[in-house]
Amino acid sequence: MNLTHFNESGKAKMVNVGEKDDTKRVAIAKASIKMRDGTLKRIIDGDMKKGDVLSVSQIAGIMGAKKN
Repeated sequence: MNLTHFNESGKAKMVNVGEKDDTKRVAIAKASIKMRDGTLKRIIDGDMKKGDVLSVSQIAGIMGAKKN
């Protein structure tokens, strides 16, 4: 499956969704994540059973920012 929100390296990217009228938007975001040290190590090492959880999180952030 070819997902448009990933670049050649598998990192999240913005995609062109076509011409749209200009709109005024404001976005404010803040997040904190608590996890075990072992979980962070597995994420960094790319050893999560569900795949690249950082890229999935980035995609979720991009999609959330685009949602009206």
